[in-house]
Amino acid sequence: MDATALKAMQAPLKEAYREDAAKALITLKARGTLDDQSIACKVETGRALAVARLHPATGGSGLELCSGDMLLEALVACAGVTLKAVATALEFKLGSATVEAEGDLDFRGTLGVARDAPVGFREIRLKFDLDTDEPQERIDSLLKLTERYCVVFQTINNKPALTVSARR
Repeated sequence: MDATALKAMQAPLKEAYREDAAKALITLKARGTLDDQSIACKVETGRALAVARLHPATGGSGLELCSGDMLLEALVACAGVTLKAVATALEFKLGSATVEAEGDLDFRGTLGVARDAPVGFREIRLKFDLDTDEPQERIDSLLKLTERYCVVFQTINNKPALTVSARR
């Protein structure tokens, strides 16, 4: 897809959202079912069933998905799609590219071993390897816009309001 095709595809959406902001508000949903035989959650992905279990650092086998890995995978997927869309819109000459995310966890927090150890990622690093001859200022602009428009990055970076509830 080139910049013209991308802009043509998105133009009616942008116009509709400018005219009626409510049309841009969409609720995405995820659903999982707890496994009654093991410590696992079966998540419906829309394409397949993903089964998440404990990370090996908390007693898992390492053969199944871990929710921390899934978070990083979601970040990589979103950042990659966003980077490609931004590059297309800017007519940025991009050959192949890879995206990597890595994050540091202290599992003492998750397991309740040390109260001063945080639960969750301490740091996440997002890296792009770009095959391009574009000047550095264009690369900087590409990364700035990718960061700005990547939904998962912005969600992690700007903590949303969260609520937790249960029903019987």
